[in-house]
Amino acid sequence: MFGFLGIGIVFVMVFGGYIIAGGKIGIILASLPFEMIMIGGAALGAFVISNDSHSAKQTMKDIGKVFKGPAWKAQDYEDLLVLLFRLIRIARQNPLELEGHIETPGESDIFAEFPRILADHEAIDLICDTFRSASMNYDDPHQVEELLDKRMEAQQHHAEHSSHALQAIADGLPALGIVAAVLGVIKTMASIDQPPEVLGKMIGGALVGTFLGVFLAYGLVGPFSARVAAVVAEDQHFYSLIREVLVANLHKHPPNICVEVGRQNTPHDRRPSFNQLEEALRSGKKEAA
Repeated sequence: MFGFLGIGIVFVMVFGGYIIAGGKIGIILASLPFEMIMIGGAALGAFVISNDSHSAKQTMKDIGKVFKGPAWKAQDYEDLLVLLFRLIRIARQNPLELEGHIETPGESDIFAEFPRILADHEAIDLICDTFRSASMNYDDPHQVEELLDKRMEAQQHHAEHSSHALQAIADGLPALGIVAAVLGVIKTMASIDQPPEVLGKMIGGALVGTFLGVFLAYGLVGPFSARVAAVVAEDQHFYSLIREVLVANLHKHPPNICVEVGRQNTPHDRRPSFNQLEEALRSGKKEAA
């Protein structure tokens, strides 16, 4: 919602101010298709050159984050804490039972209760791989924490590629606008024998290229890049919570203490209250029984 609102404000303020000041929108509209072909086409070509097909598709998909916001909501964090609590409790009471859940999470009745988490391969792999390592006696908390940090750093680096790709385009758009403007000036110079009113429109059309490049860079593409990066950082808290809880488990803390560590590391606006989490854990215990 805020993404659409921001775009609306940018367009209304820029073009509304121009029109109120007495500017003629017709000159911009007449030149816009041609300038957009040159600037937008060159930007698209540069984007294709600098990215492989997978990265390009992922970037197009991640643009939706500008409007959708973070993937993980408050209920997802609560569900994650309940899921981890139940898995830790099974690991302490019956390690053989846990093996069935972590080896085939798609067939696990526990994971099936949390479909949004189950659908996220990174979260599931992070949970199952860490429990599997512990079952193989690779359970030194400090070594596991270091391993998880490196894994999550690599994951975040990959997730941030879309924002970097968009920022690279934003950085290049003003220069591409100048290219379009220079071509417009070349066209104008070829018609230097025309009357001033004709030359004025041609020069104005050429300057639309410079305007469009700067406008797209700082009014749209740059903010899109910043928003995608912010959403990626917010979603990363979900995986950080998994790390905190599972490392606390390796330190042999009681299950309720492990999830309390996770609750304390949940972003404030998505953090369940202590009583809310206790109620969810009690409900989970009754269902498991």
